[in-house]
Amino acid sequence: MISNLVLSVCRWPGLSFRVSCFWSRSDQSKIFRCFSADVTTSRLERPSFDIRKTEDKHLSKVKPFYTQKYQQQFESARDYPESFWAKAAQEISWYKQWDRVLDNKNPPFSKWFQGGLLNVCHNAVDRHVEAGLGDRLAIIHDSPVTNTVRFITYKQLQDQVSSLAGTFAQWNIRRGDRVVIYMPMIPEAIIAMLACARIGAIHSVVFGGFAARELALRMNHTEPKLVISASYGVEPNRLIEYKPILEEAIHLCEHKPQKCIIYNRPEMKPVSLKPELDVCWTNAISSGKTHDCIPIEASAPLYILYTSGTTGTPKAVVRPAGGHAVNLHWTLKYVYGMNGGDTWWAASDLGWVVGHSYICYGPLISGLTTVVFEGKPVGTPDAGTYFRVIRDHHVRGMFTAPTALRAIRKEDPDVFMGKLYNTSCLQYLFVAGEHCDYETLEWARDRLKVPVLDNWWQTESGSPMTATCVGLGNNLYPPREVSGMPVPGWDVQVVHEEKQSPAKPGELGRILVKLPLPPGSFSNLYKNEEKFKELYFTKYPGYYDTMDAGMIDEYGYISVLSREDDVINIAGHRLSTSALEEAIMTHPDIVECAVVGVPDALKGEIPLGLYVMKNGTKKASTDITKELIALVRQLVGPVAAFRLAVPVKLLPKTRSGKIARKSISDMAKNKEIEIPTTIEDPSVYQNIKEILNGLGFCSGCC
Repeated sequence: MISNLVLSVCRWPGLSFRVSCFWSRSDQSKIFRCFSADVTTSRLERPSFDIRKTEDKHLSKVKPFYTQKYQQQFESARDYPESFWAKAAQEISWYKQWDRVLDNKNPPFSKWFQGGLLNVCHNAVDRHVEAGLGDRLAIIHDSPVTNTVRFITYKQLQDQVSSLAGTFAQWNIRRGDRVVIYMPMIPEAIIAMLACARIGAIHSVVFGGFAARELALRMNHTEPKLVISASYGVEPNRLIEYKPILEEAIHLCEHKPQKCIIYNRPEMKPVSLKPELDVCWTNAISSGKTHDCIPIEASAPLYILYTSGTTGTPKAVVRPAGGHAVNLHWTLKYVYGMNGGDTWWAASDLGWVVGHSYICYGPLISGLTTVVFEGKPVGTPDAGTYFRVIRDHHVRGMFTAPTALRAIRKEDPDVFMGKLYNTSCLQYLFVAGEHCDYETLEWARDRLKVPVLDNWWQTESGSPMTATCVGLGNNLYPPREVSGMPVPGWDVQVVHEEKQSPAKPGELGRILVKLPLPPGSFSNLYKNEEKFKELYFTKYPGYYDTMDAGMIDEYGYISVLSREDDVINIAGHRLSTSALEEAIMTHPDIVECAVVGVPDALKGEIPLGLYVMKNGTKKASTDITKELIALVRQLVGPVAAFRLAVPVKLLPKTRSGKIARKSISDMAKNKEIEIPTTIEDPSVYQNIKEILNGLGFCSGCC
């Protein structure tokens, strides 16, 4: 009976200001609950600020974006999570089925598939070989920067992974030991990840764009027995020498690894190895006996991945093995519409969460062919590269950051180069990592002739929290400026922060997720359990605080508008402002500084450094600026995209000494600001406004 149906408009946050653009179709009159009766579950209590509507008149409204299949799956996952995820878990292989689907006795430390035993590497590789699919392509490595293409089948992948895992075992690397992987975009990085998963070692992949100090910070925190690296990373116009960076990082580390494996890239000058520490990749692969997958507890960590925070303290996300495998298999089918045998391309980096989830583990668990791309959207060799890769490898689904689309649009707005390639094989293009402006999205949709769909997630979530779920029949042309509807399993709500009550449609609020979080979300922060609880789950009891702000529209769509912490999102790469400031403060002539995010047409956001020079400094500010740019590149890495730094007289600070960074960033974004009453000297804003004006920002702000 419809009269008994419970709905909540606050549950699906989103935004659409252009209601007049919506197209409509006949309303659906029935929504059914869907759950399996084989698992006993109970409803979860909701905090007092959760709202439910039971009026039938709510259902009489025309819902142009409603689909029954999505509604069934969303409500089933929300109200009967154990039965929903138990059914999803049947799609992967287990050595021992779980004793309990969800152990929620100690929230937020929920454990999925408690008592279950599996191996993620077995699910990603061996089970496909056992099913007779050993000759199916697992990995295509397309490297325009080296002008090479490599093809690796599932059987070939199994052989290399099992041999490397055998070498790990010979070196006494065991379940729970940590391995740091610092490599470019090459298949060997995936092989190293899978070899760790095969024996239960915990890997931590460090993005190759980071400098030695950032690498050392992560190595000190994880205390790895082993580091795996390569001779070079390849950029369009230069080689990045990984070995000297690694050696400097080891020198800076208090904790020293027992061994390092170095992959000397073919057709490049080999780097020299230290006999007491280094082992050549080829020898490591050939010297090990093959090693079978070992059963791992579902709640055991698969990997550690660092994400930027507001302090210099490492924030390392821990990903549980079992839930991650289940969730990735489910999302590739129902969110991204991919099926076994399809070719999938996530144009990201293995050092970021997208690379873990949708270059390595997700596609392989789902039996797809995953493209590992080593190049750029432009310049390797031109703006037609993405189109060529799609055509050459028959890519059916693609995932990229909006920055890549902006770069192609800037270089070749009419896609003269792209039109040289037939991309009719492509069915969907997904974008995430940062907000995708509608103009770029519409441009890509027009040029590629496919739906271009935004989705929103975080390193902590491990998979999308909101999306257009292709496999559940969501409308492929959603309202503009939204990131989709909540993915089943994510009970997303928008809350008015001051009132701690549900935000109204169109009202800005804090985005929260009702506990328990679905399988595959982070289970802890490495070596920082207290911060895990305090940072994410204390302010809103019973909820995960995404620390993002956004809105909900009347149709249930979410729009994510801003980040609440001091993190800059540079082309989808989230960097802490404190890390950049720490680098700037190493300059002997700087007494104070602040780094804020400012708008950039290509990358979405880039850092701007404002610095105060010491009294009596004789060096010219232009020289200091050049030195700061070089310093940040050296200490943080080129990923920071740091190229704007200017001197200011003073920085706006509260009476307690805190720099008001957000007000500076808002000024740069041409927003009207109200100077906080706690600012010690409000007159400093005039100088900062003049500085921003000179850089082309703050043209109309007050």
